[in-house]
Amino acid sequence: MLTFVTMYRLPSILMFRIMIWYKRQKRGVAVKHVEHDGYRFCYFSRGEAGPQPSVLMLHGFAFNKDIWLNAIKLFPQDLHVVCLDMPGDGETTRLLGESYTAAVQVARIHQFVECPGLNPKPFHLVGFSMGGMVAGIYAARYPSEISGLSLLCPSGLQYPEDSNVTKCLKELQQSINLHSFLKLGLYHPNIANMQLLRGYLEDVRPHQSFFIQCFLDISSTKSKYSLHDNMNKIRAPTQIIWGKEDKVIDPSGAKVLASTIPNSQVHMLENCGHFIALERPRKSAKHLLEFYNSVYDRIRGLHKSH
Repeated sequence: MLTFVTMYRLPSILMFRIMIWYKRQKRGVAVKHVEHDGYRFCYFSRGEAGPQPSVLMLHGFAFNKDIWLNAIKLFPQDLHVVCLDMPGDGETTRLLGESYTAAVQVARIHQFVECPGLNPKPFHLVGFSMGGMVAGIYAARYPSEISGLSLLCPSGLQYPEDSNVTKCLKELQQSINLHSFLKLGLYHPNIANMQLLRGYLEDVRPHQSFFIQCFLDISSTKSKYSLHDNMNKIRAPTQIIWGKEDKVIDPSGAKVLASTIPNSQVHMLENCGHFIALERPRKSAKHLLEFYNSVYDRIRGLHKSH
């Protein structure tokens, strides 16, 4: 017999799946899988690799590749875009016994990049939150593979002990409440975004032990400042996008990154919290595309001069 709770959740998750299916159809993305050494990655892509750099997009903690569906709406149809389920997320292999520290995730992303042959030439790397931390470290470790780097409110930076982000992390580590985390990430929790967040929450609920392990790994001493420790090695042109009202990761991190990465620019989004791709998809997509084009134009100019 269906309980009241089950009856309440059922329409929510069904509506979420219908919305995601519809958006995938509208965006014209193809869901694909690739396997290497027994590890299976899931991603969706649109367009084909060509003369311009491909774009690889990495999502944040407790999300999956579908978080980018609203943002890529504005991308040209012929731009080769790849949105990956991060290690353990979505339909990518989930191993409870594996470490999910930043360093291990970077190694897994490099493993994925080598599978479809994304890196014979440099590509543009985009990362949000936890994915931003991984993207930044990836750019530091594999500089020859990255043509440009876009970091959306990345984790992995060091803040003063009394900062909002430090307090927030301590509270999350004590409770590891995914619902609280997701709700905290929105500046304006409207009906549509709350519906999407409930859907993501229902998707991850059966795997709560994994997400607890993952959160503890990325916030461990070994991992939590890993972007901070590697940001001075980033050489690619870098874009930093942050919501001014971010309550999950302190927006002052934008200045920390910009003051260290030599070729960088900052965009602070008004009326926007942590979940930039949900709250300001059009604005963030506009910034991403303008930056991508400026980097690509510079690359073409260098090739012509030679």
